[in-house]
Amino acid sequence: MEEQTEARKKDEKYMKEAIRQAKKAYALGEVPIGCVIVYQDKIIGRGYNRRTIDKNTLAHAEMIAIRKASKRMNDWRLEGCTMYVTLEPCQMCAGAIVQSRLTRVVVGCMNPKAGCAGSILNLLQMKEFNHQAELQTGILGEECSQMMKAFFKELREKKKIVHCASSADSQTLP
Repeated sequence: MEEQTEARKKDEKYMKEAIRQAKKAYALGEVPIGCVIVYQDKIIGRGYNRRTIDKNTLAHAEMIAIRKASKRMNDWRLEGCTMYVTLEPCQMCAGAIVQSRLTRVVVGCMNPKAGCAGSILNLLQMKEFNHQAELQTGILGEECSQMMKAFFKELREKKKIVHCASSADSQTLP
């Protein structure tokens, strides 16, 4: 029981680091997704969503963190490493996780529209692949979910304001 409590505390500690990364994306107007990769109790890779800023489909938090961790490890294999990510990985990121041989993935909140670590399908644990990752979900899930909800609510409000302003501009005065 005490061992489980310690493991949970460690997961929460590193998920808080992933949330810090997500907040960097949020501040830039990006979808707030953050990720850290840990090896032997040290963060070796960090990333946050930068798709819009970098104008790059591949600039997901997980992809950035994998690239940095691989450079730090001087290897493409990330065996013995744990990824902490605020939102369930998409199919591209889940595939990269399998390819990089990450041992474990800890997810904050699930993504029912695009998640590939259990929501739509679970690429991380398909027996047909040569590697599977251990999966833990729901660590600080409410905090991760609330950040996503707040971001999209603000985005909808901004779009509404822009739409209203452009509608007013298009009306002619008598």
